[in-house]
Amino acid sequence: MPFAGRHVVLGVSGGIACYKSCTLARRLTEDGAVVDVVLTASAAEFVRPVTFEALTGRPVLTSLWERDRALAHIGLAKQPDLAILAPATAHLLAPSARIPGHSPRARAIARAA
Repeated sequence: MPFAGRHVVLGVSGGIACYKSCTLARRLTEDGAVVDVVLTASAAEFVRPVTFEALTGRPVLTSLWERDRALAHIGLAKQPDLAILAPATAHLLAPSARIPGHSPRARAIARAA
């Protein structure tokens, strides 16, 4: 079990492919990883947080403003063994490249990746 005892933060962005992140979360959990899921608002429209909670056995973070979880995002950022963005949409990745996600250039980069 290569993931036994590992802490994985799974960031799920909105897009039709986000349903595949459910399989990823399940497989990581089955391999012994502790998986914390962070959903964007768009992702939560495709796959509800309760789905990931059932698959991982852990609460899902959907907002910085959740009651009694105001600092949860800071805790998740502390020493994860692995952080995964899935699906890594152009809209999600573009800000780090300073390219608008809806631009033709970003779409071309995403297609090439």
